[in-house]
Amino acid sequence: YSSGKIRRYLRRRGIRITIPRKENERHRGKFDKALYRQRNRVERCFSRLKQFRRIATRYEKKAENYLAMLTIASIMMWL
Repeated sequence: YSSGKIRRYLRRRGIRITIPRKENERHRGKFDKALYRQRNRVERCFSRLKQFRRIATRYEKKAENYLAMLTIASIMMWL
């Protein structure tokens, strides 16, 4: 997901970028490895949430029902 356009957009919004650059890019640049570990934790959480079919397929059409399913799935993961 590394692209100059996305990086510029995030910088304009004041968001710290934790996207490592591609191997074949000319200017690899640096990224904060500690911050990247936190990003990885968030990505793993989304991955676990998507194991719940109702969440992955957005089975619940109403926002409040979807939020309730997210809450239930989060509680189940926490237990």
